[in-house]
Amino acid sequence: MATTKTSKTTKTQSKNTTAAPKSVRTTTKKPAVKKTATSEKKKILFVASESTPFIATGGLAEVVGSLSKSLVADGGYDVRVILPLYSDIRKEYREQFTYLGNLYVHLAWRNQYCGVFSCVKDGVTFYFIDNEFYFKRPGCYGYYDDGERFAFFCKSVLEVMPFINFYPDVMHCHDWQAALAAIYLKTNYCFREEYQYIRALFTIHNIEYQGQYSLDLLNDLFDIYGTYQYLVEYKNCINLMKGAIECCEKFSTVSPRYAEEIKNEYYAHGLDPIIRRNEFKLTGILNGIDDVSYNCALDSHLFANFTPDDFSNKAICKKELQKMLGLPQKAEVPVISMVSRLVSHKGLDLVTTVVEELLQDDVQVVILGTGDSHFEGYFRSLASRYPEKLSANIVFNGDLSRKIYSGSDIFLMPSKSEPCGLSQMIACRYGTIPVVRETGGLYDSIKPLVNGYTFTNYNAHDMLYVIREAITDYKNKDEWSKLMYRAATTDFSWSHSAKEYESLYLSLLK
Repeated sequence: MATTKTSKTTKTQSKNTTAAPKSVRTTTKKPAVKKTATSEKKKILFVASESTPFIATGGLAEVVGSLSKSLVADGGYDVRVILPLYSDIRKEYREQFTYLGNLYVHLAWRNQYCGVFSCVKDGVTFYFIDNEFYFKRPGCYGYYDDGERFAFFCKSVLEVMPFINFYPDVMHCHDWQAALAAIYLKTNYCFREEYQYIRALFTIHNIEYQGQYSLDLLNDLFDIYGTYQYLVEYKNCINLMKGAIECCEKFSTVSPRYAEEIKNEYYAHGLDPIIRRNEFKLTGILNGIDDVSYNCALDSHLFANFTPDDFSNKAICKKELQKMLGLPQKAEVPVISMVSRLVSHKGLDLVTTVVEELLQDDVQVVILGTGDSHFEGYFRSLASRYPEKLSANIVFNGDLSRKIYSGSDIFLMPSKSEPCGLSQMIACRYGTIPVVRETGGLYDSIKPLVNGYTFTNYNAHDMLYVIREAITDYKNKDEWSKLMYRAATTDFSWSHSAKEYESLYLSLLK
């Protein structure tokens, strides 16, 4: 449980603002009561802490950016996304933003400046909440006052609706950082007429991170009072994810398998009683990926482009990757790769148990990612001892990741838990065969000998056995080419997943 205490010195800084242009009026628009009309497009508001292409630290951003774009492309939805205006959003994007004005947002005893900017991208309108005190910092997360930062963000979401005159039919909140938007909607704002038509959907991308804080911060920091304490109180602390599950009309996870798994104590990180009590509201929908961005025929990051009908240039990608990483350029040696955060729940403890045994085989291993210092140091040391067998790249590098996806033969993803996972889908798109553990979205997306290899038990030697099975099959070029084709042509686009979300939205509105 993370315990956070916010100092009263915040009061002296609460008016730290970004100056608004004087020519823009800053009065809040009068709220308009929402009207319903069957001929109108359904209005969806995504509330999230990150989204491509503006700011991304992981799969959450990919989902928000890609799903919103897919819904707009379908034609029946007016989709808007609201995000914090982080300082890490690149200048090239900031120059496209339009300043709409500002207002002041009350959060307990604070009265904070809230600037509102907008930008239209791929038919989706994005709004950005500006407050330099909270968001003018490197990165998105990991600060002592994250609870206060995202409480302000969520309160701003509700306050901005009348300002932009947009009352959604469905407010779709993502992970604990947006949980308070659903909680505020059903508590502090539930008696306002213009908010009573809004339905709340809460999506869990990773149940491990729940937004847990000390109960003594309930009023002072989160602006939640005794009447509603029972909604967020869990195991003698505040649990924002629990509160969102209780308050929303429906909640979802990012794969059907994960929806089942989080009812179990092993996967739920303590929330399994709440999940089981509310399972009548639960749906699992497998994420998709942007099949335009991840297209081996068009991707400009690759050393050479190829197609599922002609993989001949994939050999160039492999050779150039080996050359770039200082590995011997051997076409017949399978390259096994991992693009991952280097943390234990990604299965790194399995890898470290057997990787030296694997390196005794005729293979090359490529690692890309950052994470726990223990794993970073281990792989650096391993690379120095096996320089012709293993390349450890302890960085976050999007360009290199695509070169690795396209230049590898086998992609390893042995996660202890994986709500959905996107890397295994991306690897398939580039004709690189995944070896995964049967959990969460890995189970739902990869099928043995259809588009990859799987193992069930969380066991290092079970994993090693399946890797060696894949290495053996790699030597049969005809069968391996057929497997590559099936993997590369598996439909991981958002078209199917977006239809499932559309059905879920419509069920909320009945």
